Amino acid sequence: MYSEWNSRLPGAVVWATTPSDTGSGRVLPDGCMDLLWHDGRLLVAGPDTRAYVTGGERSGWAGVRFFPGTAPTFLGVPAREVLNRRVELADLWPAARVRQLTSRVNAAPDPARGLEEAALGLAADAGAPDPLLGEVVSALDAGRTVAATADRLELGARRLHRRCLGAFGYGPKTLGRVLRLQRALRMARRGVPYAETAACAGYADQAHLARDVRELTGLPLGELLGGR
Repeated sequence: MYSEWNSRLPGAVVWATTPSDTGSGRVLPDGCMDLLWHDGRLLVAGPDTRAYVTGGERSGWAGVRFFPGTAPTFLGVPAREVLNRRVELADLWPAARVRQLTSRVNAAPDPARGLEEAALGLAADAGAPDPLLGEVVSALDAGRTVAATADRLELGARRLHRRCLGAFGYGPKTLGRVLRLQRALRMARRGVPYAETAACAGYADQAHLARDVRELTGLPLGELLGGR
């Protein structure tokens, strides 16, 4: 069973899951990074450019999903270093710091709440992320092109690309593609017809939507949405 709720950390989501069977799961690209708890260990989930297929473990997971572009500030890890990876926090931080944070999370009444407290503490220590990154997300999520986004933020295309690599793990073109996928899936899950979903989400046509969904998620759109 999976549940999630808005965190007290602005823009973040706290989630927890206990698999009901041994089948594999599928985590879709969303532009985010997560701080994870599993079996008493802490890990970092990097940004994905394709679906991440889980192994079907029966033991529980919990996580804090940070707003796109903010996790590198809080965790002190450039996003490009963990792109398409799940990495033990012990491989990224000094051992003493990992032990201290892990102990705090494990001592909490439940791991999800412990992770949220940890994330709030990390954010307080690190300070606010660069507000320009939020503007990048807003512009691309509104369907603006990379060129229009760079112009809007008064950045050259190369400078925008460099900023995105550290914050999101990939360039603005890929970020825009991932955000467009999420827009389309939200609409399709509400029952919006595929052709209308494609047009409103910013695809050239329904065939373009279908290709992008298969490339980014590994499944046809109908199968991804449970046979709709």
